[in-house]
Amino acid sequence: MSIPSQDNAIQSGRLMRVAIYVLLIFFVIYYLLPLWVMVSNSLKTLDEIRGGDMLAPPKDITFEPWRQAWSQTQIGVEATGLKPYFLNSIIMVVPAVTLSTFLGALNGYVLTKWAFRGSNLVFGLMLLACFIPFQIVLIPMARILGMLGLAGTLGGLILVHTVYGLGFTTLFFRNYYAAFPTELVRAAQIDGASFFQVFWRILVPSSGPIFVVTIIWQFTNVWNDFLFGASFSGYESTPITVALNNLVNSSTGVKEYNVHFAGAILAALPTLIVYIVSGRYFVRGLMAGAVKG
Repeated sequence: MSIPSQDNAIQSGRLMRVAIYVLLIFFVIYYLLPLWVMVSNSLKTLDEIRGGDMLAPPKDITFEPWRQAWSQTQIGVEATGLKPYFLNSIIMVVPAVTLSTFLGALNGYVLTKWAFRGSNLVFGLMLLACFIPFQIVLIPMARILGMLGLAGTLGGLILVHTVYGLGFTTLFFRNYYAAFPTELVRAAQIDGASFFQVFWRILVPSSGPIFVVTIIWQFTNVWNDFLFGASFSGYESTPITVALNNLVNSSTGVKEYNVHFAGAILAALPTLIVYIVSGRYFVRGLMAGAVKG
């Protein structure tokens, strides 16, 4: 290859690289712009927001909207802010994610290493549950919660999210365990290991990536859910997504947009932190599960 052709190739490569970076920067700005609008306007006074130019940074930074959104703004009967509803979501998310993840791991273990006649049919039915719209299960869920005495309680919400998430968690763990060496399980059984000993001592220690994927997936779905929270919660069990909707769509008083922005960020903060801290592990685990499946 001649020197001019090499120079042309190098120049073309540089132009392509510049074009890729420009495109990536454009998409970064596009996706971060709503976050910037929310953060900047949550730090402004209401008069400054009414002055227009929502994209401009705040002239006088104030954290009063954040304090009001957390503990003072009127939501429902009392001016409690989002704090009690934030705690409700924490109380709901932790056991729901724990139970659905643990049961999904057990299901994946049974369907791959203790396969029985009809196990593929059972897996197919559970997989079908992943594609059932939320709206279809509202009436059956409401009747079941009523019969169990869990209607309008956090326990009822935990049960709903555990059951509805079981299809996804089973899918994740079943695909991950499908390529796990069955010989290790059989060897442990020959050595006298029981059902749960094989699970806890052999499969669980090697399941770190898929546990991360499942926990992040379930945490995000349960925390961001609105329909189940609006349908099955009571006054004392309202999750933060429903409370945020009540705050923003209040029909009385002055529309405090800075408080609304601060409340939206508070509601989204846990999932944002989870993805920032463990997002790379989510991608690695998802790729590992895809390859093993």
